[in-house]
Formats: sequence, C-alpha cells, structure tokens
Amino acid sequence: MRIYLDHNATTPLRSEVLSEMLRVLESEHGNPSSTHAEGAAARATIERARDRVAGCFNVAADRVLFTAGATEANSTVLRGLLGSPAQHVVTTTTEHPSVLAPLAALESQGHRVTWVRVDSQGRLDPAELENALEDDTALVSVIWANNETGVIQPMAEIAEVVKARGIPLHVDATQALGKVPVDLAAIPADFVSASAHKLNGPKGVGCLVAADPTLLPPLLLGGGQEAGRRGGTENVASISGFGIACELAHSELRFRMEHYADLRDRLWQGISAKLPRVRRNGTPDHTLPNTLNVEFEQTAGEVLLQALDLDGVAVSAGAACHSGSVFPSHVLTAMGRTAEQARGCLRFSVGHGTDNAQIDRVIELLSLLVPRVREAGPL
Repeated sequence: MRIYLDHNATTPLRSEVLSEMLRVLESEHGNPSSTHAEGAAARATIERARDRVAGCFNVAADRVLFTAGATEANSTVLRGLLGSPAQHVVTTTTEHPSVLAPLAALESQGHRVTWVRVDSQGRLDPAELENALEDDTALVSVIWANNETGVIQPMAEIAEVVKARGIPLHVDATQALGKVPVDLAAIPADFVSASAHKLNGPKGVGCLVAADPTLLPPLLLGGGQEAGRRGGTENVASISGFGIACELAHSELRFRMEHYADLRDRLWQGISAKLPRVRRNGTPDHTLPNTLNVEFEQTAGEVLLQALDLDGVAVSAGAACHSGSVFPSHVLTAMGRTAEQARGCLRFSVGHGTDNAQIDRVIELLSLLVPRVREAGPL
C-alpha cells in the first residue's frame, strides 16, 4: 500500500463528501436557475452548501461566492480591483503562482507592484508591509499559509496594519482552511480565496469570501448565477461536496490540529535523529500543523523524491522540472536559501488517513535512501 504525504498538493475525497455528491448526481438533475421543483431542489442544495462553507469562515452566507477554485477567486480579485488607470498593489515574494502570475501580467501592463520580502523563516514583518504602503495603494494581497513550507503569516497584525490605512486586503487561505482557524470575524480580510480539494473536497470548486461582494465586477459574464456575480450554471454536486468538506473541517478542526502536529513532529524527530545535515524550513510555532519542509544538505531532492516514489511514498520537492531543467522553489530562495539548498528540500504534508506506522516507515526509508542519494552526488 502506498503512503501519501502530499496533502498540500491535493487531498483524498472523504467518503462523506463522495456520498453527498453521488446523492446529488443521482437525484438532483435540475438547473438551479429553473423555477420548477427540480430547479428549486438544486438551488436549495447550493444554499445549504453555502451555509456550511460560511460556517467554516465564521461569516454570513451571502458573503460566499462559489468559483472553480482559488485560482479563479484570486484572479477575480486581482483583475477586478486593479483596473484602469494603473494602480499600486503590495504583495509578498512567497505567494502562490495563482497570485504571482496575474500580478506579473498586471505589472507588465503598467500597474506598480511592491514585492515585500520575508525573513529566513518565511515570515512577513508587518512593519515592513506598512512601510511598503503608499497613499494610492489599491490592494494588499498576502497568502495566509504557504503551500510549500506551511509557514503561517501573522494575519491579525497584517490585517490591523492594512485596515488602519483603509486599504482592501486579499488573502489566499487555500492551505490554511481546515488546518488552522480561519475566522474572518476576528481577522477582517475583505477578500479570501479557497479551494475544496485542499480539505478533502472535490477538485474544480472553491470560493471567494467577500466582505462586500458588490465591489467586484464579475470575471465570468453571461448569466445571473451567484446573484449576478459569476455567470455559468453551477456545479451543484461539487458545491454540495465542498459544503460537506467544510462542515467536517469545522467540526474536526481541533482534532486535526493536534493529530496532524503529532504526526509532523514525529516525522521531524525521526529524520533529525537518524540523519545528519538536515534543516527544517519554518519554525513549528509558525507553520501549519500538517506540513514539514526539510532540507537534506548536499542531496538531490528530485532524485530522493523519485526514490521514495519507487518505494511507495508520495511527497513533493523544493524544485520543479520543466523542459529538462530543475528550477529551485521561489519560496525557498525568497527565504534566503541558495538554489542548491532549495533543490535539496522535500515537503511532507500529512492529512486524513495518515498514521504513525506510515510516518515510521517513511523515516526508515529516508534513513536508507538519503545516504545513497548523497553518495551519488548532486544533480
């Protein structure tokens, strides 16, 4: 049986979510925009899901806009708020590509983007952020928890700084939701993005939570769905599954935080006890309970990843392959790691179904494989 430690990439569908989706697919075929009974049933299913998703964020249901995922939600905010004439936006150097790419495109069109650096542990200093704000800053966009390192940003302090200046705050909470509290009553972000498949829901559905949904022009035109904010017939089954995933995440949050942290720390303790020259990227006090990013010094991370895969373990590397080349993670280099150090990093992310026996097996494999990969030399 394979061991899956790549839950930050995507998560397995929970059986409760699958059961709900099958129920909808089998029995609710109506178009939610139709006025007959079948349409009304589909509409009611969507609104129940909206309530469940809203509960996970501690907001009113009318603030939740369903999307195809966080990528769409991020583009909706960035392209919707930053129009013409060119404006100023502040972000960090460790954002997800679904934020980096739209901002790079906007920058090429004349918008001014200030990229605030993080420290060696991947954390943003709110004072540095405040110094980057200008009188005409139109938006601040900050990731809540990093997908590669699990580093959690000081969101309460960031929100306080940004809101004191009256600037809209956009937060990508994709990795945070379901792993740590994402309480928007306590942290007043204006726009928050998330994806269902990061918390045991289906792929292809997510949400944008907006303090005032009327501030954003719709990204998708051509229909009155989602109160006129997103055209296109809704994916009722997936939306319903997202709702169940959020309900489970909300009810299980305390258990998940404790259980995942125990697994993460067990893995790190085993690695550091059995292998020399290893370093943790991100401190345990400020990283997601399920995420461990480790640098194996003088080790070809991609080779180690492949060796683990052959032995039945799925993890993620600190470098990406494209056209035969290996590129170091922009997140790790932004934290001050060299390209060589970044290429020696692996991300382990636990989740639903991970247990102590799997962690111990991975520790055993690493103790055997890392020396072999080191002996073979770097890429």
